[in-house]
Amino acid sequence: MNQPPSPPEPGAGLTFSSVMDLLLDAICVVDVQGRYLFVSAAFEHIFGYAPEEVIGRPMIGLVHPDDRERTLQAADEIMAGQPKPHFQNRYVRKDGRVIHIMWSARWSEADRVRIAVARDVTELKHAERMQAALHAISEAAHSAEDLLALFRHIHRIVGELLPANNFFVALYDADKDELSFPYFVDEHDPPPPTQSLDSGTLSSEVIRSGQALLLTPETRIELPPRVRPIVGRDSLEWLGVPLGGPQGVIGALVVQSYSGELRYNEQDKALLQFVSTQIAAAIERKKSATRLQYLAQHDQLTSLPNRGLFHDRLRTALARARRDRQQLAVLYLDLDRFKPVNDHHGHDVGDLLLREVAARIRHCVRESDTVGRIGGDEFVVLLNDAGHADHAVAVAAKIGAALRQPFELAGGRLQVSASIGIAHYPTHGEDARQLLRRADDAMYDAKRQGGDQARISGTP
Repeated sequence: MNQPPSPPEPGAGLTFSSVMDLLLDAICVVDVQGRYLFVSAAFEHIFGYAPEEVIGRPMIGLVHPDDRERTLQAADEIMAGQPKPHFQNRYVRKDGRVIHIMWSARWSEADRVRIAVARDVTELKHAERMQAALHAISEAAHSAEDLLALFRHIHRIVGELLPANNFFVALYDADKDELSFPYFVDEHDPPPPTQSLDSGTLSSEVIRSGQALLLTPETRIELPPRVRPIVGRDSLEWLGVPLGGPQGVIGALVVQSYSGELRYNEQDKALLQFVSTQIAAAIERKKSATRLQYLAQHDQLTSLPNRGLFHDRLRTALARARRDRQQLAVLYLDLDRFKPVNDHHGHDVGDLLLREVAARIRHCVRESDTVGRIGGDEFVVLLNDAGHADHAVAVAAKIGAALRQPFELAGGRLQVSASIGIAHYPTHGEDARQLLRRADDAMYDAKRQGGDQARISGTP
């Protein structure tokens, strides 16, 4: 009978070199000047360099630029007799990928060398960063005051996952066929103007196709023919992923690099794609919350601030006026002869008239002022930093003249006017309620005098 072969004796046929080849961790020996004296075969698997490519080279040259200072500090501490069993830093592989390394290192005084074992913990760090990123995105969706604040949070979060010095968000409104760039950070170019989806840009291609797009100097020839040449400074690396959710693709998330030192790869693309779904959901939640807040604070017919928002702005303006010793004014407007419009032409035409009135009033005031509709045909205007009484009178006259011009609506010509009451802070009141009451009283005085005029509170 044939006997099975006997197992080899422990250690039989194994040399120091063959053991080094079997280890997954890399062993490195570095001299006092920080130059590699020896690296094991696993070094090439982790760092991408064959041993003969690094022997004699300074180890710091392979360290990620952002980690070099603390790596040199750790090296000094090791040579001073402080072992580092769990030191972590980042290296740049030969292929340009950034990897995370866990080091166990100590100093050999007898040999005057640093001896270290390197373990690649990139996957572990990747999982930790992804979990942290998803949590941070969720937190940002709830804590950000508005969309711009959310985009700033997202930029910071993405920047912790991959190089994102140049980063922008493109959003697509399918109803209007508008591609906009509400957040755009670039070291060379300003934000692009709003454009249609068929503009031929890289962003529109990502949104149209619903596919991520990674462009490097080697892949530029693979662009679809409908994508026109780059507008602005041409980046060396461009990575865009679609922002998709249950309602379809709503936009794109883009990072780009103008430096050959920062390269994007398929791993970066997969990473950005993974978080893009969470980012899209966060954007949708914030847009919905913003929309609900807008509806709660604005008149649905004219889109002007409603009574609640106007009162909030007036209280804020009063606090600023007290602090800065400024004046402000409140105008209270009521349309003359508005009821006959509804009676003779119907409420639809009346609504059109109110929208046009709101637009004309807005054109008569500054961007820093507030126009509100507080019900029916009543409007209010807050004039910040009014300066002197003549300013409010001049604005009231301008509004009155604008409203006297005929309105061409529904194939007919309508004409209205306004009775306007004016109250000044601090002359006519110290708080919002007093000022509005005094302006309202002045408006009724104007109406009792026949309308189509402005009256200052307390004047005969």
